[in-house]
Amino acid sequence: MDIHVFPDGTVECAGRRYAASLGRGGMRADKREGDGATPVGAWPLRRVLYRPDRVTPPITELPVSALAADDGWCDDPDHASYNRPVKLPFPAGHEVMWRDDHLYDLVVVVGHNDDPPVPGAGSAIFMHLRPEDGGPTAGCVALALADLTAALAAVGPDSRLVVHPAE
Repeated sequence: MDIHVFPDGTVECAGRRYAASLGRGGMRADKREGDGATPVGAWPLRRVLYRPDRVTPPITELPVSALAADDGWCDDPDHASYNRPVKLPFPAGHEVMWRDDHLYDLVVVVGHNDDPPVPGAGSAIFMHLRPEDGGPTAGCVALALADLTAALAAVGPDSRLVVHPAE
């Protein structure tokens, strides 16, 4: 069961459609670091991370791990750990995974540019929780907690995030 993302800001999984937030830079087949775009293509779902102090582990066939306060994600194209999880403090550019807001309380690591990472081709592409105002992401796909939880219950190790290009 794949998760399909459409240019109109909707996501479909298991016959249900959900409102989503997408990248502020639109959808691009030629994703670049910092462009704010959601990458077009079909990407594997690697694993799920969650904030154990805020949410319970979701029911899913994907691997699930609890986040820790020192978790980060390298987004520096010049560093050897580019587009990889790191521990904080970290000397190069990075995302903080243990956020004050709730966006990363539940995160699906998407297999975009990770096998192996190509410097500058985009990093930290996740499915995560949608901002309260429904605003755009920095390139990720974001859903409400109930919707992301429902989608995770329907997917498995062979599932993909399929981002469809604009017509």
